[in-house]
Amino acid sequence: MFIQTESTPNPATLKFLPGKEVLRDGTADFRDAEGAAQASPLAGRLFEIPGVTGVFFGYDFITVTKDGPDWQHLKPAILGAIMEHFMSGAPVMASAAPANDAGQAGEFYDKADEELVLTIKELLDTRVRPAVAQDGGDITFRGFENGTVFLHM
Repeated sequence: MFIQTESTPNPATLKFLPGKEVLRDGTADFRDAEGAAQASPLAGRLFEIPGVTGVFFGYDFITVTKDGPDWQHLKPAILGAIMEHFMSGAPVMASAAPANDAGQAGEFYDKADEELVLTIKELLDTRVRPAVAQDGGDITFRGFENGTVFLHM
């Protein structure tokens, strides 16, 4: 298994591309070891590495945020944990832990604004989401109310 890495504009964050699907639907963001271990065997494994402070899963990538140690020392441990996890065949997410699916069910906007909302979503999908993905994250439309766009990052 070959895992590629990409730097991000944030020097404390590194993007790992395992060459296979990580999370089929939505995204998952973990900021603490306890929540990560309950929701995801892979995130729990990554948080066991000293210095890891954040883990984010997208469709085909894993973003890891560190605090402290240089990537030179942390990167091999992270690569090893990701490789071991995928080689074991264990699931990325615990079966009872849904991803942070930002689907249409949670969206809110006035039906009179539907055409404007479609334009906003198109701009997010074609211009903003690719830029945010470069930093190893994701952005989704949540709603539109009184001229204000609500997003989830």
